[in-house]
Formats: sequence, structure tokens, C-alpha cells
Amino acid sequence: MSRRFMADVLANSHNRVILDRWPALDLPDGWLVAGCLFQTVWNLRCARPPGAGIKDYDIFYFDPADLTGAGERAVQARADAVLGDLGITVEVANQARVHLWYPDFFGEPYPALECSRDGIDRFLVACTCVGVRPDGEVYAPWGLDDLYAGRLRANPLTPYSGLYERKVLSYRERWPWLSDENTVDE
Repeated sequence: MSRRFMADVLANSHNRVILDRWPALDLPDGWLVAGCLFQTVWNLRCARPPGAGIKDYDIFYFDPADLTGAGERAVQARADAVLGDLGITVEVANQARVHLWYPDFFGEPYPALECSRDGIDRFLVACTCVGVRPDGEVYAPWGLDDLYAGRLRANPLTPYSGLYERKVLSYRERWPWLSDENTVDE
């Protein structure tokens, strides 16, 4: 399944170029993650162009030596210089600092992380917890079956029902065939 997933991810030319240029980003513990991956799969299932409607392309890295917003902005500027000609929005986030801003931004607690995979583990919808690297490494802690089946389930590591429900609504507006398999108890 990982090979199929990587092949589908690479059907999106933006994903392919980002991964081709990855060495120039020079990111510690870097991963291409989330929407640009699973939304590509869902687009292919609907016979849409692979990159249709993808708002942004997220990149995680982990640098505990620099927890400043200025440091993260400098990494974002480097990514913009490397990928800016693609005409897409690329968002780079240092997973070592998410716990510093998440509670204020989302109103929910967030633990300090120890690596980028910890951040991937905590997306609100379990099947969207995916990341890839240019060497073909796929990280999907909840597997890929639900992603391909369109089964949306709350991630027990982030049991924030309001945030989850908004996310599911947004996904189902764009891909109506997706099913919400559960709700989070408050």
C-alpha cells in the first residue's frame, strides 16, 4: 500500500517537484505532510486533477535549538526561495515549537513534541496522519486503508470534537463520498 500511496502522491506534479528539490531545503527531520498528500489521493479517486483544490503544501521539520518565530520565518523564506516559482502556497512549520502557539490559536492543549512524526501523529482526522520523504519513506501511523476508503475517524491523540467536526465538514464539502465513521465524545 505504501508504494501505491507514494505513486499517487507523485501524480501531483507539485509534490513531485517539492520532493525533487528537497535537498535544497536542508531541513532537520523534514517531512512533506497532510493535505497535499491525502487530498491528492482523494482527487485521483474522483478523477479530478491530482492538485485540484489543494490550498497549501505543508512541510514539517524539527529544530529544538531554535524555538523562535523568527527562526521559523527564516526557514519559510528559504523554502519560498527554493519553491516560489511553483505558484503554490508552501507552509513550513517547526514541530518543536507547536506547543508554544497551538493553545492560543486553537484553544486546546498541545503537548511538546519530540520529533516531526509526533506532529504527524496528531492531525485531527486519523487517516490524514501521513507524511513522505523524497527517498520514498511513508509514515502513516494509522495506516492507509481508511484514507483510500474515505473513512474519517477522530484521532484519539487530539480529541477536540469541535475542531474535528469543522475539519470533516470542510472535507465532505469537497469530497462528498467521504464518510464520518465516528464523532468525538466531549
